[in-house]
Amino acid sequence: MVKVAVVYYSSTGINYQLANWAKEAVEETGAEVRLVRAPENAPEAAVASNEAWKAHIEATKDVPEVTSDDFEWADGIIFSVPTRFGAVPSQMKSVIDSQGGLWGSGKTVNKVVTAMTSASNPHGGQEATLLNLYTSMMHWGAIIVPPGYSDQSVFSAGGNPYGTSVTQGQDGKMIEDVQAAVKHQAKRLVETTTKIVNG
Repeated sequence: MVKVAVVYYSSTGINYQLANWAKEAVEETGAEVRLVRAPENAPEAAVASNEAWKAHIEATKDVPEVTSDDFEWADGIIFSVPTRFGAVPSQMKSVIDSQGGLWGSGKTVNKVVTAMTSASNPHGGQEATLLNLYTSMMHWGAIIVPPGYSDQSVFSAGGNPYGTSVTQGQDGKMIEDVQAAVKHQAKRLVETTTKIVNG
């Protein structure tokens, strides 16, 4: 049985939902899974000024924060992050940057990785965010498993071959229906991880 960490950052809930769908899909395969979040590092004043952000932090306060132990434990990792100027948000960047000890001891090598993202418009940096994240994973020596065009659900969700991406509308809800694409991507990660772990 392979072990998968679903690691997310979400300010108002979109990427939390994507992460939960990914977790459900991993559970459906019988693999072991941990759902963990990047710690919030935004100023309290910024959070307090946005009711949705504040409410989401309160609603998810019991979700464990990701640690180096989660990365070391996992055979496969699923990231879910919003885009920030075409890159991962500082909350997740800080998590990745703090894994120097694992990287230096070779414990990030051959982790199997995939990622998904969101933005407030279809061309708001979704592909760039995933590619930036994957660049860091190349430095880790990870094995990147994008969805490609491996299932019809990828096309139905907008056709992003790098990872499922979704647009958030003005009402704070997802515009595209991406649940099937998320679940396909997560199961593809488990399938590939199983082949690598079991040789």
